[in-house]
Amino acid sequence: MKAVVDKDLCIGCGLCPSICPEVFSMDDDGLAIAIDEEIDESLIDSAKEAEESCPVDAITVE
Repeated sequence: MKAVVDKDLCIGCGLCPSICPEVFSMDDDGLAIAIDEEIDESLIDSAKEAEESCPVDAITVE
């Protein structure tokens, strides 16, 4: 599975890295980014929680 953040939708609230910092972080523009590799099995649940918690639905985990 991989995570993708739609930067056109992201409002930079910081919720996703607070839920799953192993997958999400904030870039220099103040918007969220996802790691550019497969998500480890042990992190899928928290990555999905971040996806579901995003207030603007900017995250896709698939």
